[in-house]
Amino acid sequence: MTEIKWNEFLIPYSQAVDELKIKFRDLRKEFLEKNEHSPIEFVTGRVKTIDSIKEKMRRRYISEDLLEQDMQDIAGIRIQCQFVEDIYDVARLLHIREDMRVIEERDYIANSKSSGYRSYHVVIEYPIQTANGQKNILAEIQIRTLAMNFWSTIEHSLNYKYQGDFPEEINERFKRAAEASFMLDEEMSKIREEIQDAQQYFTDRKRDVNNTTEHKDK
Repeated sequence: MTEIKWNEFLIPYSQAVDELKIKFRDLRKEFLEKNEHSPIEFVTGRVKTIDSIKEKMRRRYISEDLLEQDMQDIAGIRIQCQFVEDIYDVARLLHIREDMRVIEERDYIANSKSSGYRSYHVVIEYPIQTANGQKNILAEIQIRTLAMNFWSTIEHSLNYKYQGDFPEEINERFKRAAEASFMLDEEMSKIREEIQDAQQYFTDRKRDVNNTTEHKDK
């Protein structure tokens, strides 16, 4: 690859993100339609900006010829879950799907980063149907709880300001916030069944009310 035509290069990645968001949102809907707990709460996605790709290429010494295989997160999907247990359920669901193949996994929950970052990363190979035939691309799926996502979003914002070199006070406070966030997840896991029962009760009551309203309208 001598000269990258960026808009053309990113088309299959945009297609992958769009398709994967639909598939995971439909998977959530399937659980709910069957009146079951869905391990998936929210699904978002993005394609790396051209500037972000170029910056990472310089930082990681990635050549243009190896870009497609060495940069695994050009297409990125983020799946948010209610409970830590849901994260591993989602990871297992990825393994049994036949429309994608798991290439690599990194468990930053069992092995959190020194910054306090926690998440579960899965790199998949995903086939895209293009005008020139099938193209297999890499995409990164980040799976985390709502609490982990809140912490990570703030950390990402601070990184832009401090370029990863946080003042000592902020760094220490942020690490404590990461531990507090994880303690919240642990406490929620301990009462997971009660929470799910309450959510199911609310869903059933809401369905009953809607059915009663529809019946009266008839």
